[in-house]
Amino acid sequence: MNKKLTVLAVDDDMINLKLIKTILKNNSNISEVIEAKDGLEALNILKVMDKINLILLDIKMPIMNGIEFMENISSIPTKKNIPIIILTTDESMKHESFDHGAFDFLVKPIRKDDLYEKIARVNALI
Repeated sequence: MNKKLTVLAVDDDMINLKLIKTILKNNSNISEVIEAKDGLEALNILKVMDKINLILLDIKMPIMNGIEFMENISSIPTKKNIPIIILTTDESMKHESFDHGAFDFLVKPIRKDDLYEKIARVNALI
């Protein structure tokens, strides 16, 4: 049986966050979507919430970008195994993202079917 996932969506673009939330709202595997506007806010959310199963992460953000976020989360033993799917317009960041522990990678604009497929892969592992 599939587990319901709580997703942390991290993007500095509010339109992208709303789009992600709308896409995820229609996925039966998702129980809740929590939003953060940069990596630092996302880290602070992770420190107080234990129920997050998946992170959707933009790379290019102010304050703390996606790569810096992944560097920080890797030092938190209870959080470092949360799957991270990178959502970015920058295809050139793919190798660096995987080097920093990303589970998967999608290039924006996000297509619902592609994202659902990635989420199903995460769900199969949990």
